[in-house]
Amino acid sequence: MDQTSPQTSLAQLLRKSYRCTALDEEREYFLYLPAGYEADPERLWPVMLFLHGGGERGDGRADLDWVLHNGPLGEAWIYRHDLPFIIIGPQLPVFDKDHQIELRKDAVKPARQLEGVPPRRAVERAGFPMVRGGSPRPPRFGSLDAWGVEGAPGGWQNCEADLLTMVDATLSEYRADPARVYLTGLSYGGYGTWYMATAHPQRWAAIAPMCGGGNPALAARLADVQMPVWIFHGGRDEVVAPKYSYEMANALEEAGHQSVRLTIHEDLPHNCWDRVYAGEDLYNWLLQFHL
Repeated sequence: MDQTSPQTSLAQLLRKSYRCTALDEEREYFLYLPAGYEADPERLWPVMLFLHGGGERGDGRADLDWVLHNGPLGEAWIYRHDLPFIIIGPQLPVFDKDHQIELRKDAVKPARQLEGVPPRRAVERAGFPMVRGGSPRPPRFGSLDAWGVEGAPGGWQNCEADLLTMVDATLSEYRADPARVYLTGLSYGGYGTWYMATAHPQRWAAIAPMCGGGNPALAARLADVQMPVWIFHGGRDEVVAPKYSYEMANALEEAGHQSVRLTIHEDLPHNCWDRVYAGEDLYNWLLQFHL
């Protein structure tokens, strides 16, 4: 059964049950309904599928609030950013518990306040000089690692069928616009965004991968449909090297893509998402596009 957050708000945050095919267990995911959804029964709303990073993985129940820690779902619910999207927020299962503990050890579990918003985190600028082409330190992941193909913990590709089912359920059960379904994600979710976009290029009106890596050999799948793409990366990222975003942008152009956007925040490390999701530019850009 759906459960609405106890806090009263024109916006709603629901918990939706599903059976995870990767683990064969019952889990939940978030579904955010924006302010105004109930007021206009004729309006169709755009949909955003958001894929979080590695530090927000969990059991899909008691851990689910970690999905609010970063990204547009937290922007909308925790910081009351009025985003005009139905947002789907699944939680990636944990496949490497030791790695998970390391990623979350300094984090504070997010919580919505009854009134107002909590103070925002300060922008985390890199503590070392800028080096053209990326961090002077070796990156933690390679271009395919977060897909689970080079010995790293399993990524969003393991949940491919479930993600599509969530999107289809949202389109059938809510006043959602099938021509405006967008895909974005950060870090592990950046890898997942590239994966889901190249695996199902007909499903998304536009995508925005952040600080992840894709498979350049599959870039032609996006170029063939001229899918709008806006890529983001921190110029001093020491977790996922910026070169992986450059490689995907170059591969898209070489395949004939006419309008690739790539934004490198040269002063930022791996976390480029706080700045991007807190602004308006990305959301306004997404809303230009439909299938």
